[in-house]
Amino acid sequence: MSETSPPLVPGAQEHPALALVNSADGLVSGKVHDELSTPEAATTWLLAHDLMAPEAGLQEHCQGRLVSLRQDLRDAFTAHVTGDVPTAAAIDALNRALTSAPGTLLLRFDPATRFTRSAEHPMTQVVEHAMATIAEDAATLLTGDDAPLLAACEAGSCQRFFLRTHARRQWCSNRCGDRVRAARAYARKRATKTP
Repeated sequence: MSETSPPLVPGAQEHPALALVNSADGLVSGKVHDELSTPEAATTWLLAHDLMAPEAGLQEHCQGRLVSLRQDLRDAFTAHVTGDVPTAAAIDALNRALTSAPGTLLLRFDPATRFTRSAEHPMTQVVEHAMATIAEDAATLLTGDDAPLLAACEAGSCQRFFLRTHARRQWCSNRCGDRVRAARAYARKRATKTP
């Protein structure tokens, strides 16, 4: 993780949907943070989350589709956390992603490894496979045992989601908690100095 990357939030390693929705957030070290800002960055993100083969790569159109899915996930997660109604477009987009790639693992034979099954997709379907995997994870997260744990960071400037590791957890990371505590301390200090 680089100095400009925000820390991982609880649940992001287990849930690629949570990692995707948090792949962009406001300012980090004075810069806008977006792990999908270019086709190359989106390819790196997918590789880091084991959602595509190393020899594949995304084009601009595919990167745009992944960014759109991120926004649809943000809509669904926000609705879940706030109790609001998600947009019909977001639900439709997630359902399209769920059904966009074949789920059958193909039989392969290699003399060294013998028989294996894998989900190899043509280059044009790389993003569909990744999106289907992410959408499946999102559907499981929103409807499964972890659904009550999904929360939005309560730090005013943060837009990230996380899984609460305990009931009193308010922030996605220590960084956000430290920022909020520092702001409160500064406000108290200013209040005591004001006549």
